[in-house]
Amino acid sequence: MTQVGDGDFTYTVVEDWGALPTTWTGWRWGWVVGLACDSQDRVYVYSRSRRPLILFDREGNFLTTWGDGVLAPNQAHGLYIDGADNVYCTDTTNHCIHKFNAQGEHVMTLGAPGQPAANDGEPFRMPTDLAVASTGELLISDGYGNARVHKYSPTGEWLHSWGERGDGPGQFSISHAVRVDRQDRVWVCDRENNRVQIFDLEGRFLTQWAGLRRPNTVHFDPHADVVYVAELAHRVSIFALDPANLTGELVSQWGGQPSEAPGYFRGGPHGLWSDSRGDLYMGEVELGEVGRIHKYARVRSR
Repeated sequence: MTQVGDGDFTYTVVEDWGALPTTWTGWRWGWVVGLACDSQDRVYVYSRSRRPLILFDREGNFLTTWGDGVLAPNQAHGLYIDGADNVYCTDTTNHCIHKFNAQGEHVMTLGAPGQPAANDGEPFRMPTDLAVASTGELLISDGYGNARVHKYSPTGEWLHSWGERGDGPGQFSISHAVRVDRQDRVWVCDRENNRVQIFDLEGRFLTQWAGLRRPNTVHFDPHADVVYVAELAHRVSIFALDPANLTGELVSQWGGQPSEAPGYFRGGPHGLWSDSRGDLYMGEVELGEVGRIHKYARVRSR
C-alpha cells in the first residue's frame, strides 16, 4: 500500500477508484476540475467530458449522472455543495453557474449561458467557482476574463463586487476559487500571485497566505480547524488553522514535482473535498486533455 502525508494526516492511496459503466465504450476522462461530497458521502465528479457531472458512492461505484442537457460538455470548472446538498456547477466557458437541488433538479442559473458580460468587471467573464456563506449569500470568483469576486443574494440578485487586476491587497491575477470559512470569511485563491487572500463578507481585505505554488482551491475540514490547499504545481498542503489570527501551521504535504508514483501528480491538483470519514478526493488536470481522480483514505480514524 502506498501512503502519502505526515502524522495525523497520513493517507493510504486508493488506486483505480471510480468504476464507470461497461457500456460507456470509448469513454475518456477529460480534466477532472471539481470534486465534492454531499451529506450521504456521495462523491460528485465534475469534468471536461461528455457527461460533465457523475455521481459515485464512497467506494467508487457508479450511481448516476446529473445535468444532461443543461451542463455543457468539456466546459466544467468549479463545483460546490452546500449544507442542504444543493449542487453548484460553474461553467467557465459559458459564463454561468447552474444550481441543482438535492434531487438533481435544475433550479437556477446565474448569468446568461454563452454570453460574457459586456463590460470589464461585470459578472460574468469566465467565472471560476462559487461558495455559500452562512447567510445563504453566494460568493463567486470571476477570474479568467475578470479579476473579481461577486456577492449575490440566496435567490440570485447581485449585491456587491470587489477586486481588480494586480498584486496588491484586493487585487488578483486569476481569482481561481472561492471558499467561505465558519466565521464567514471569504478565501480567494489568487493563483498567479501564488497566494490566498482572505476578506470579510463585504470584501474588506483581512490578510493573505503567501508563498503557495499556484493555489487552485482550498477546502475546510468541517470537523476541525484544518485547511487543505490544492496547488497546481503538483502539490497538496494541509495546514492547522488558528482561526483567531488567521494563521496556518503546515502539518502535512506531498508532491511538488511531476511524478508517476501512485497518489502523486503528473499534472496539477485542481478540485478537492473530504468526506465524513476524513478521506480526501482530488481531481487532477494535465497537459493535453487527460485528467485523473485520486482518493486518499485517512489512516487515523476520527
